[in-house]
Amino acid sequence: MSKTNTLLTAMILHTTCRNNIYPRSDVKRFTVPDNCVPWNVPLDYKPPTYTSAHILAGQVWADPDIKDSQFKPKWNSLDGNVNRVSFQGAYAIDDQGYPLNPMGRTGLKGRGVLGRWGPNHAADPIVTRWKRDAEGSVLKHEDTKKNILQMVAIQRRDNGMWAIPGGMVDPGEKVSTTLRREFMEEALDSFKDKQMIEDFFAQGVEVYKGYVDDYRNTDNAWMETVAYNFQDESGTQVGKLQLSAGDDAAKVQWMDLNRNKELHANHSWIIEKVIKLLNAHW
Repeated sequence: MSKTNTLLTAMILHTTCRNNIYPRSDVKRFTVPDNCVPWNVPLDYKPPTYTSAHILAGQVWADPDIKDSQFKPKWNSLDGNVNRVSFQGAYAIDDQGYPLNPMGRTGLKGRGVLGRWGPNHAADPIVTRWKRDAEGSVLKHEDTKKNILQMVAIQRRDNGMWAIPGGMVDPGEKVSTTLRREFMEEALDSFKDKQMIEDFFAQGVEVYKGYVDDYRNTDNAWMETVAYNFQDESGTQVGKLQLSAGDDAAKVQWMDLNRNKELHANHSWIIEKVIKLLNAHW
């Protein structure tokens, strides 16, 4: 990738995780101007280091401290059941043994509240239906004359923002399993018809695989995702269900999609790909 393309990509996908206070802390990130995000751009760079106390306490789902003599990660590889491969390609390891964020500087070293050094993999199920009137006819936007698309959206408890109901891929878990599990946990808390869900989630379309501009990202740990669209074209499957928020979500709803919705991380950017795929109003 050229230097110009790298900078443009960084500016699009690398803004939420810069120039602010790190979440759930009082740690101020080192200021990183747009033109200094790439690692190959010279900068007198002196970011603070922060890893949350609850991560340092030794969570079973988290990596040990990188200086632990027993911790010998296989960077850019499948490390046992832990996938340390980045969708962005091979990431660099600095002279102290730390993986470097492939999108560039974030103004903060360490892991923050993320469990893994390097890529932390998630999966995002974008479940959609057409908005319909009381008679069941699909509604079109008066300006664009295109069908109005709705998505199952959850309100996150950690930052109060609306988001795709996704979650982390467990070690050794298939992404298809994560997509189904996270949707059930966050949007259909008490739903019992598991077979209908199995059938519905067997026919998704991958719309994005890559870096997530997440507010939790650091120089040494970052979020990546695989996003699939699951469209209920007739509205007779998941589209007709009563939604019920699970433990990880404060609220859940069918949300009308348009370019003015402010969503968590770069979810709007991902959802725009679904809009183009289905030729819906945006």
